[in-house]
Amino acid sequence: MDTKNEPKGKAGGEARAKKLTPEQRKEIAARGALARWSQDLPKVICGAADRPLIIGEAEIPCYVLEGEKRVLVQGAIISAMGMARGGSSKGGGDRLAHFVNQDRLNSFISKEVKDVTGAPIKFIAPNGSIAHGYEAEYLAKLCFAVLDAERAGALQAQQMHIAKQCRILIEGFSIVGINALVDEATGYQVNRARDALAKILEKFIAKELRPWTRTFPLEFYEQIFRLKGWKFDPATMQGPRCLAQMTDDIVYSRLAPEVLKYLREKNPVVDGRRKHKHFQWLTGDIGHPKLLAHFEGVKMLMLTSETYDEFHKKLQTYYPIKQTLELGFEIEVSKKGKLPDTATS
Repeated sequence: MDTKNEPKGKAGGEARAKKLTPEQRKEIAARGALARWSQDLPKVICGAADRPLIIGEAEIPCYVLEGEKRVLVQGAIISAMGMARGGSSKGGGDRLAHFVNQDRLNSFISKEVKDVTGAPIKFIAPNGSIAHGYEAEYLAKLCFAVLDAERAGALQAQQMHIAKQCRILIEGFSIVGINALVDEATGYQVNRARDALAKILEKFIAKELRPWTRTFPLEFYEQIFRLKGWKFDPATMQGPRCLAQMTDDIVYSRLAPEVLKYLREKNPVVDGRRKHKHFQWLTGDIGHPKLLAHFEGVKMLMLTSETYDEFHKKLQTYYPIKQTLELGFEIEVSKKGKLPDTATS
């Protein structure tokens, strides 16, 4: 296109704007507004439109937003509760807000639920559009309130189908389990477990090899030899080839999930032996102190056992192996660096 004779600057912009159809100008304005509005809106970090939360016949798109906020899409909630969507630009949100603010329901629906219903969360959907939703737990709270109103005879005849739908929804989730259901539907539980594991390994496994210092107490091996009925010579410390595997089983596999796996990667077998000791790859602030504390607990189990089998049964009870994180189980590392006992025992 020849643009040599087209005006430039402000005049050129005005000239080009005049050539646009009303529909084109409207579309451009809408795109600009969307870009401005969306700058500060949270984005989806997990979930997809084709992976909805399915409860009975209801399919509710669900997402995990930045900040780990689980949301259900507003319009789908309206439909799942058996309400007509109407023509609202917010997917029927005004209809839901009108329902929860009826005088006849005042004593059943909390102010918290009313406030949330009146101010849906705006977020950027995976397709780039602005969507509206509510935190997942409030759907459960609203359903319980509706059923309370039904039992008290506060619902009108034309609202009884809403109570029926709420009963169906409650059968599919509880106020405690709704987040787990959303995580399962979006696949976020895998991310959460992976992130938790990464935090553990970061705390336990050192980035640089630490200098060797005597770490395993002599008594540890002495008790193993006693329980197995082997002759113990502290001068040579010669033992069966399985002693290293036993040490991995008793100690490293029970410190925290997958710590042993990553220690083996950091400290591989070369020419039939490992160049360093596993404990040299444990961090000084978390991994090493945890190892020493583990020794103390194991020592008590050894001293109170007569045979290796008896000791190992106690070991399985008090220090079970956690090879992988259970789905839905979230491990948090506190700011002080201490791991919860339930996560590392």
